[in-house]
Amino acid sequence: MASVGGTIMLVILMDNQVLASQQVCQGCLLADQSGQPRWRGGQLCCGHLVRPSIDNQPSQYDCQMGFRMANIQ
Repeated sequence: MASVGGTIMLVILMDNQVLASQQVCQGCLLADQSGQPRWRGGQLCCGHLVRPSIDNQPSQYDCQMGFRMANIQ
């Protein structure tokens, strides 16, 4: 799992797997210079929110490359 901006952890959700974002994002043209998802001001700049955090469930995002991401705090 990758730490982004302090306590925020972004992970990639795939079928029955949870991958560290650095495993996928380091090869992405939309990632920042360190190979991490572009996270600024509490928002994922390279994706969009598809499910806000509800009842201790993490927020989920669809990145522009087609992966589902979760924000684990």
